[in-house]
Amino acid sequence: MNKFICFSEPKVMAVINLNEDSFFPDSRVQKIDLFDQKVSQMLDEGADIIDLGAMSSRPGSLISNANEELTKILPYVKFFRENYPNAFLSIDTVHSLVAEACLFNGANMINDISAAQIDNALLDVIAKYNAYYCLMHMQKLPNIMQENPMYDDVCLDVLKFLKTKVAFLNQMKINKVVIDPGFGFGKSIEHNYKLLSSLEVFTILDLPILAGISRKSMIYKPLNIIPEESLSATTALNLLALQKGAKILRVHDVKEAKQAICLYNLLNN
Repeated sequence: MNKFICFSEPKVMAVINLNEDSFFPDSRVQKIDLFDQKVSQMLDEGADIIDLGAMSSRPGSLISNANEELTKILPYVKFFRENYPNAFLSIDTVHSLVAEACLFNGANMINDISAAQIDNALLDVIAKYNAYYCLMHMQKLPNIMQENPMYDDVCLDVLKFLKTKVAFLNQMKINKVVIDPGFGFGKSIEHNYKLLSSLEVFTILDLPILAGISRKSMIYKPLNIIPEESLSATTALNLLALQKGAKILRVHDVKEAKQAICLYNLLNN
């Protein structure tokens, strides 16, 4: 289902997880009625995109089985499109099988942490459906990505990776691309803050930048708190990300992200 979304002004991507292992428990949903309540609340609070995933990508997790993931996620996709026909739906997956079924049933975007390095056929599916595609940088796989990540220069290394991948996507006629530097995916805390402090360098690619820092360990570990206590700090860094050029905030807390965007717009108008 083709839908257009304009990134001239920042947007909020709201996270919903169907697995039992995501690092922030409040993002997890296991039943359709609770899913309905959560989607309704997020849209009421101003979410522009719902990002639905059934695979955990927290550090140490394994890549999901595609068939099992599809069995889990597809009923929710069908329910979403039937009950929220005008809402924009993103699917967080690395599998072409999952992407194909979800796009066929009305999803609009594929949010891929792997940059199609796990399943090359994923890009053929994106091209077939002319879908939006979120291209993310990740060093190694989730189960080992936080084991001593190393870069020559994290900002330049990630930029080079994304630039090369974007050129390849353009060759495949995949043009509705969002880029994500991949905060927390194969990066130390220091790497994450270097990326955030220099986020504006990614604007050279002239594509919408997604910042997914909500309640992550780069926030709660330095502060010696738990994810449930990290909302205020998340909001502060989201505002900084906006000032550095982010056009999408991927968050667990929609209302606070929308407030940050409102204040950012006041600062810049």
